[in-house]
Amino acid sequence: MDSPTTRAKDPKDRYNLRSDGEPAIHGHLGWFRRGPAVFTLYEIPADQSCYPNTPAFYLLDCDDGVGPHEVCRIESDAMDEPIWNGAWKNDEWCPWLLKRMRALIAAPLET
Repeated sequence: MDSPTTRAKDPKDRYNLRSDGEPAIHGHLGWFRRGPAVFTLYEIPADQSCYPNTPAFYLLDCDDGVGPHEVCRIESDAMDEPIWNGAWKNDEWCPWLLKRMRALIAAPLET
């Protein structure tokens, strides 16, 4: 995995939130960077989802200077079928992002 050259926001910072409004410390698996964009991956258990009866999933957020926004979600049992958010669908970065996400899922970074 590429090693970041600068530090992302501290996930323990009480003002650091995920795109769904929850504290970024919950489910934090790690982060990676491409240019000015910092991507952060979270594991969301079924009982902590904001939607009832939703299976566990992984959430990838991107912060490019305007706050975190959702890039995609992947259900834990459907790793080959990400649900890309908005303009991210079919973006040229998607294969690269998916590769980094799988690497973090296999070996989360320590925070």
